[in-house]
Amino acid sequence: MATIHDIAVGAAFNIVTAVAFLLLFAFLRLQPVNDRVYFPKWYLKGTRASPASAGATVAAAKYINLDISSYLKFLSWMPAALKMPDDELIQHAGLDSVIYLRIYRTG
Repeated sequence: MATIHDIAVGAAFNIVTAVAFLLLFAFLRLQPVNDRVYFPKWYLKGTRASPASAGATVAAAKYINLDISSYLKFLSWMPAALKMPDDELIQHAGLDSVIYLRIYRTG
């Protein structure tokens, strides 16, 4: 039988792992080299070009986000996404995002 200590250790491990993956996602999402993965519609619409062809002054800026302020507000998109109307969210992020947020709001 599991003791309270065993349950607490398991819960702590799960919480730490979830926070670590959230921070990893937030970090990777902000990197220009991953734009094609996280923002493919920008490339399909032609509003974004490859970061390798961008005219950055520092060579590393083509692949690594050097703007420190963007790391401090990495979750600022969440409240905006929760307040966005479904039609606008479908245009911006797709139908799967709308369904996911409906499930999230219901929970």
